[in-house]
Amino acid sequence: MEKQIADHLEGFGLADMFPQRLQRAMRLESYAAGKRLFTQGDTADTICFLVQGKLKVSMLSPEGKRLILAFKSPFDIVGDIEYVRHCPFINTVEAVMDTVVIRIPNELVRAEMADNTAWLQFLLETITHKFEMKSRAMNFNLLYSVDVRVASYLLSMTPEKPVIDSTSLVDMADLIGTSYRHLNRVLQQFERNGWIMKKRGTITLLDRKALLRQAGQNIYE
Repeated sequence: MEKQIADHLEGFGLADMFPQRLQRAMRLESYAAGKRLFTQGDTADTICFLVQGKLKVSMLSPEGKRLILAFKSPFDIVGDIEYVRHCPFINTVEAVMDTVVIRIPNELVRAEMADNTAWLQFLLETITHKFEMKSRAMNFNLLYSVDVRVASYLLSMTPEKPVIDSTSLVDMADLIGTSYRHLNRVLQQFERNGWIMKKRGTITLLDRKALLRQAGQNIYE
């Protein structure tokens, strides 16, 4: 496992940032699609580096609606804002596909890296980027129509296999910031267009190119 971690760090140009004693404390963890790494409000005691797979980041609004903030691909980091602020996890993070992360206990990072200039600069850059992405996500529902959001969501949730679970369209509607009825109407239109097929609790993407055109760009990425 140590060699795998070293290989990942080397591959992403991070090997020289972390001392060997900290690298030996790192753990490689795997998550199947749909499994949560963190839940909003949980105690934040680790930082995770995303080295393989894809993650979905969402938040629960004060009104009780869960909204997508971003999808993350390697290389990325989760838990960094909580590390800096000493606060609980502010978002829910789950795997979209089989995913691998390097997990590091916060207390060890603070002990080893508190005065490391390269690490502090790295945190500054990643957190600044996240606030930019969050600003875009919070304005997303005002800027794009529901059909664009639905197309983007379907594309983002199917990086490997063109099939998505549709057993809870209510949850899907909440995530993209619309009503169940409106979501269902859009999905029905997509099906009439021949872009998707709904069957037995699943949605299968039949025409990815058409959905990409509809989305304009994969906005959630």
